[in-house]
Amino acid sequence: MEMFRFANQEYMVALLIIPVLIIIYFIFRRKRKKAIEQFGNLEILEPLMPNASKARPGWKFTILLLAISLLIIGLAQPQFGSKLQKVKRKGIELIIALDVSNSMMAEDIQPNRLERAKRAISLLTERLNNDKIGLIVFAGDAYVQMPITTDYTSTKLFLSSINTSIVPRQGTAIGSAIDLASKSFTPESESNKAIIIITDGENHEDDAISMAEAAQEKDIIVHTIGMGLPQGAPIPVIKPNGQKDFRKDKNGEVVVTKLDEDMLQQIAAAGGGKYVRANNTEVGINAIFDEINKMQKTELESRVYSEYNDQFFYFIAAALILLLAEFLIMERKNKYLKKISLFKNTKTETTI
Repeated sequence: MEMFRFANQEYMVALLIIPVLIIIYFIFRRKRKKAIEQFGNLEILEPLMPNASKARPGWKFTILLLAISLLIIGLAQPQFGSKLQKVKRKGIELIIALDVSNSMMAEDIQPNRLERAKRAISLLTERLNNDKIGLIVFAGDAYVQMPITTDYTSTKLFLSSINTSIVPRQGTAIGSAIDLASKSFTPESESNKAIIIITDGENHEDDAISMAEAAQEKDIIVHTIGMGLPQGAPIPVIKPNGQKDFRKDKNGEVVVTKLDEDMLQQIAAAGGGKYVRANNTEVGINAIFDEINKMQKTELESRVYSEYNDQFFYFIAAALILLLAEFLIMERKNKYLKKISLFKNTKTETTI
């Protein structure tokens, strides 16, 4: 079954101009008829206008409307796609939960923890093959940034928009992230599943260890990557005047955010996964990827369309032909061709 769509569907709204033009045309024709009637009876005036045609203006207008309609449809870029196909692939399902709390802006990992984590995730997507991936962001609560998919290009686009202001409430709810990730895998899928938590480990909101244990009970592996160095670093703040400062507590002391390795190690252990600490040389995503590759690849099924083929040129060509025809058809009868009537119904007389 061929699939049809418009690449620029919003242009189809322009078709609303067609009924407006029809209304204007009939108003104009009515006014014109009344103007002629002011000069006298139409039956008397008709012989005085032998080249006038009643049908031609209507035909010209109809052809013009068809041309405008086809032109609008062409601009909307109609496309036909190939048949819906089932593509079976072998892989795993992977969800990455990325910490976007303010502490991830610390610069002990260059250029900062969050930016370095985003770059590592981007590189990871380039190494995936047939695996499904999803993105979750979390701070005081967790949110799905991108549902699980095999579209790695979209993953990078969603990833580029992630920043610390993407969530309404600050904090570090690692447990909520694990719980949401566990619920975000493909329902009833038998594929192997893994969660990668990328954070500095300063959990202030919930019991992340219990959530990791609950995930493992569902055969979901939980890995953790610690972003930051044990000695910690201050959290940069850019003032309205553009000057750089550091976040301070209520007593005016500079807040130093430190990596909580112990917490992340316990989460990974509870989730049956591996803990890796990032540094300025590498984030550690490669080590986690090696663990993921050891997981058995199960058969995944997804439905995909191949690329759509543009068909707009047929509509544009037809519109141009109709516009040319409308231009060549005169409203008055040609004095050389007036004996040929193309726009008037012929009546046959029967003599008895």
